[in-house]
Amino acid sequence: MRKTIILTVFMLAVALLSAACQANKGTAPEEEGTLVKVDGGSYRDLSVAGLQKQMENKDFTLINVHIPFEGNLPETDLSIPYDTITHNLDMLPGDKDAKIILYCRSGSMSTTAAKELVKLGYTNIWQLAGGMNAWAAAGLPIER
Repeated sequence: MRKTIILTVFMLAVALLSAACQANKGTAPEEEGTLVKVDGGSYRDLSVAGLQKQMENKDFTLINVHIPFEGNLPETDLSIPYDTITHNLDMLPGDKDAKIILYCRSGSMSTTAAKELVKLGYTNIWQLAGGMNAWAAAGLPIER
């Protein structure tokens, strides 16, 4: 009887530990974004909350790639149309490992630009998932 109780308690402990590990698997703080693998490497999708957190200690270049111009997020450093980003590399940081965060209105243009930069060897590219639409939906300001 005692062996049965010990075995039952042990099995319950293993099950609880396993469930706890599975619940945390794949989760990361908001500011770490979600890794997206593409040809030539990867970039990260970043939530609005993640971008807000990263803006507390801004260590990146924030680029609006939307055309036509419909406004900027606060602290935007550059506006480069997504379809000309490969022709404007001289405007980007010289270090291909420097953090660059891209955004557009909805996320589609910034995704295209992110893929292009990754193909060109940039290794620290991020894009705001949902773009300015997600930013505005969270009640945050857009500079017009």
